[in-house]
Amino acid sequence: MKKIGFLSFGHWSPSHGSQTQSASDALLQSIDLAVAAEELGADGAYFRVHHFARQLASPFPLLAAAGAKTSRIELGTAVIDMRYENPLYMVEDAGAADLIAGGRLQLGISRGSPEQVIDGWRYFGYQPQEGETDADMARTNTQIFLEALKGQGFAQPNPRPMFPNPPGMLRLEPHSDGLRERIWWGAASNGTAEWAAKLGMNLQSSTLKFDEGGKPFHVQQAEQIRAYLAAWKEAGHGREPRVSVSRSIFALVNDMDRAYFGGSDSQDHFGYIEPEKVAVFGRTYAAEPDVLVEQLKEDEAIAEADTLLLTIPNQLGVDYNAHAIESVLKHVAPGLGWR
Repeated sequence: MKKIGFLSFGHWSPSHGSQTQSASDALLQSIDLAVAAEELGADGAYFRVHHFARQLASPFPLLAAAGAKTSRIELGTAVIDMRYENPLYMVEDAGAADLIAGGRLQLGISRGSPEQVIDGWRYFGYQPQEGETDADMARTNTQIFLEALKGQGFAQPNPRPMFPNPPGMLRLEPHSDGLRERIWWGAASNGTAEWAAKLGMNLQSSTLKFDEGGKPFHVQQAEQIRAYLAAWKEAGHGREPRVSVSRSIFALVNDMDRAYFGGSDSQDHFGYIEPEKVAVFGRTYAAEPDVLVEQLKEDEAIAEADTLLLTIPNQLGVDYNAHAIESVLKHVAPGLGWR
């Protein structure tokens, strides 16, 4: 068995043919798709976070709304860019959204990807300390966030408060028990995956990673997962970790599928996502269901992960994306033992 969810970037565009014309469309359709995915038996609804872009950004209103509209499906992010976040305010937002959802949040966080503007986090009022990089700042914010999520008091109470305080130092409220164990780190390298393991975060690995050896994408990603699991075991945490990978997978079961994705012969490719940083990008899988089953059997990283996130073309609308998710659940997953 494997948990299967979707991952949406939440693009919108007023261009002809887009079913998602505005930010309102992107947000409301995201909620509708989470509801539809739950009804289809999917396990997760995950959303990307990008700033200064016509895509989903601040995630917590969306997660709270989807939490109120659903009852079973996991709700998460992949990923929140911690260069932009006030980690203490984020604890409050995350706690509130998790309580609304009944403890179903699975928050993916990371340093983030290259952004639409230069050093966009500076516009949010953040900058690295002297001698630090923006990646250092993201990791520092992450550690503050993780510590505050434990729910331990750390703030000196006012001796003359407006309302009575409980005894001792005060913590952030609302606190949601268990959320600390449902934080994931989006790792682009083996080293950051191992760092995440030491801190007790679950692992999210995307459709790309920094090239660390020239091997095929799924092989490098499987090596990253194994390095993470070894570091987790060495750290001696008292629970089993979770690992997700993202894939673009489309089962061609009707003419519309073939019109959108038929004839593609996607392969891994290598390129630059950042200056002097070569990345390997994973292929898109698009084929008849029986062919997909055989192709996916060879994907080492999917085999290593307990959770698979299907990247979706959200601008094709809720109905089509629900169909694309259902096609994988119904026609592909059983043949691989995922269902």
